[in-house]
Amino acid sequence: MGLGLADLSQSIFASLGLPGVDNQLNLSPSRRSALLLVDGMGSTSLEKYASQFPIFSQVLTTRSLQSHFPSTTVTNLTSLGTGELPGVHGMLGYTVRVPNSGTPGRLLNALKWDDRVDPLFWQKVPTLFERAMEHGITVTNIAEKRYEGSAFTQAALRGADYVGANHAEQMVEAAVRALAEPNSFTYLYINALDHAGHNDGVGSEKWLTALSQVADLIGKLRDRLPRNTDLYVTADHGMVNVGEKIILGVENNLMQNVTLVGGEPRARHIYVRGGALEETLVQWREYLGDRAAVHSKSEAIGAGLFGSQISEDSLDRMGDLVVIASDEVILIDPTRISQESAMVGHHGGITESETVIPLLKFL
Repeated sequence: MGLGLADLSQSIFASLGLPGVDNQLNLSPSRRSALLLVDGMGSTSLEKYASQFPIFSQVLTTRSLQSHFPSTTVTNLTSLGTGELPGVHGMLGYTVRVPNSGTPGRLLNALKWDDRVDPLFWQKVPTLFERAMEHGITVTNIAEKRYEGSAFTQAALRGADYVGANHAEQMVEAAVRALAEPNSFTYLYINALDHAGHNDGVGSEKWLTALSQVADLIGKLRDRLPRNTDLYVTADHGMVNVGEKIILGVENNLMQNVTLVGGEPRARHIYVRGGALEETLVQWREYLGDRAAVHSKSEAIGAGLFGSQISEDSLDRMGDLVVIASDEVILIDPTRISQESAMVGHHGGITESETVIPLLKFL
């Protein structure tokens, strides 16, 4: 598995002088760093369309990183925030079962959350933002106002000074202010490209409009941030446009022993009633064939899908089956047919289009 966002965040903070982190990307020492994360901007799609926007030809350095599994926002932003792989921080997907929540249990949607779950208890690993602030490095998180104080922000990205900014100009102004002092780091997040991809597909007119907005924001940051600021641009995952749609339990018996369907259409956590695991594993493999890789929990752990270390929390939350759709297939939850089948772009799986993400540096 290649280097990912956990390695990037550790490397950036190492370059700023934070002790106890690894600089695996060999970044040069810095006094000011900014990281713009563009949700959904995979390398495959960027390479196809970047020539339409001059800013992408003005990169100082470029390399590729690997999205952590599953290739989805919840998991990868938490790895960025903590510097740890998913098996350690326990944010294993868009939805996972809450342990000890009854029968069949309930799912936690990590972006919408559940007031019965304490985000600081759910994600216990201290963030790099917290550690850096304690070490005297000023950390600022700039994103839409609606994310301030959200449970997901508390779980994954706590510790930074939060500045709500709903427009590009507000983001740039906030970043300029935040980086005025040395020994500072600013994280910026935008998700218009991801929304356009889900709604209309990668390469659509709306997607290209969103990419033009990304290019404009990068140019403004590059031109207006304080001198000697290292500006990095990356993503959390890429995306594929949907091909075959398989509705679980419709025209197949795949839901026969299933109690809950978690994850998302490209990477499913499947929870199975007691005593039916082996039967269900065989059934899913026989039906899906090469359209999906079906792992038991033990196989998923053995394969290192979530990293080499698995916490007790991760073990309790992980599906009895972890099912990864192939090519452009999606696996639709029968309770969410209209929502999931309406989306054109999807992510979460392990194709190159979903997992290879750019790391661009501007100075």
